[in-house]
Amino acid sequence: MVAIFASLWVAFAAYAPAGRYVVESVIPHGSRLVSNCASLTAATAVLAFMFQISDPDTARRRIRLRLIYLISAVSVMSGLFVAGDEDRFSPQLYALYLFVYVAYLGITVGEFLVQTWKQSFRSRRTSQRIGLRTASVGCASALVYCCYKIFTLVSLGFDLGLITHGYQCSSMVTPVRCTFSVAAPAIGVLLVVFGLTLPALAWPLSQLARKRWETRSFKALASLWSELVEVSPDIVLTPAGSGEVAEDDADFFLHRRVIEINDGILTLRAYRSGRVQHATTHALAQLGEADTLRGHATVEAAVLKDAVRAKHRGLKPNGDIARPAPGTDKREGNLRAETEWLLLVAKAYADSDVVRATTTETAQEKEVVSTP
Repeated sequence: MVAIFASLWVAFAAYAPAGRYVVESVIPHGSRLVSNCASLTAATAVLAFMFQISDPDTARRRIRLRLIYLISAVSVMSGLFVAGDEDRFSPQLYALYLFVYVAYLGITVGEFLVQTWKQSFRSRRTSQRIGLRTASVGCASALVYCCYKIFTLVSLGFDLGLITHGYQCSSMVTPVRCTFSVAAPAIGVLLVVFGLTLPALAWPLSQLARKRWETRSFKALASLWSELVEVSPDIVLTPAGSGEVAEDDADFFLHRRVIEINDGILTLRAYRSGRVQHATTHALAQLGEADTLRGHATVEAAVLKDAVRAKHRGLKPNGDIARPAPGTDKREGNLRAETEWLLLVAKAYADSDVVRATTTETAQEKEVVSTP
C-alpha cells in the first residue's frame, strides 16, 4: 500500500506545474518519463497487493517476476528517452516508447481487473466485495486510457497525423483528448485506491458499530430478561449475567442473555394461553398489523406476559396451549436474527397497548373463574 500511494503521488506530482519544474530542473523534459515510470510502479504494486489476497503461497514468486518485468520496461523506456532527447524524440522513437509503456500497463491492469472481479465473488465480507468490484471498474477506466494510448501509438507509428503531439491540457476534459489521457486514468486511480482501502476502513467501523449494537441490545433486553428470571431463576447461567457489560465483551454477554431468554420462554410452555394468542391476533387484525413481523412479535409478547403472570399465580390455561410464533422455524439461527426478534418482543412486552389490554382482560377472566 505504501508503494501504491507513493508511486501514484509521484505520477501525478510530476504533471503538476511545481512538480514538473522540479523534475525538469534535474532531467530536461523528464516529467513525462518520471510520471510514466511511477504509473507502471503503481500498477505493479496494485497487482502485488492482489497477489497477496488471492494466493499468498505463490505471491512472493509472482511479485519477483513482476518486478523483473517492471525494471526491464523502465530501463527500455529510459533508454528510448535518452536516445529520443538527442533526436528531439522522433515520432518513431516516441511510438516505441509508448508501445513499451502501454503494453506493460495494459497487461498489468487487465490482469488485475480479472483477479479483482473473480476474487469479489469469493469474498465473504460485503465491504471487500464492493471494494474489489469498485477496483475492477477503476481498471476498466484505466484500460480506456490504454486504448487511447494505443490509438496514439498507431497514429504516430504510421505517421497518420490523427493525434497532435505536444498539446497542453487546460483541464481534465479540455480539449476532448484530455478526457482519455488525463480524466480516464485519474478516475481509474481514484476508484482503484478507494476500492482497495474500503475494506480496511469499513472493517473497524463495522466492528465498532456491531459492538455498540450488541451493548444496546443487551441493555434493551434487560426488562424482558428480568421478568423471565423472576419466575424461572434457574435459567441464569452464572450470576454475572445480570451485571454491566463492556463493549469488548458485548458479544459474549449478549449471546448468554439471548440463550437465557429463550430458555425462559421454554419453561413457560405449559402456561402459554392459546386464548390470549387468538385475542391479540384479532385485535391486531383490526389494526391491520396481524400479518407483519412486528405483529407476530406483539402476539408473542402478549402470550409471554400472560404466561409469566399465570406462573406467578400457579394458573395453567384451561384451553389450548399457544403455538410458537409464526416464522420461528424459518428464522436464521444466528445471534443477530435471534436478537432482533427478541428486541421486537421485548419492546411490545413493555410498551404495547394491545398487549396490555388483552393480557389484563384475560387475567380478569381467570380471576373470576378461579374465585369460589
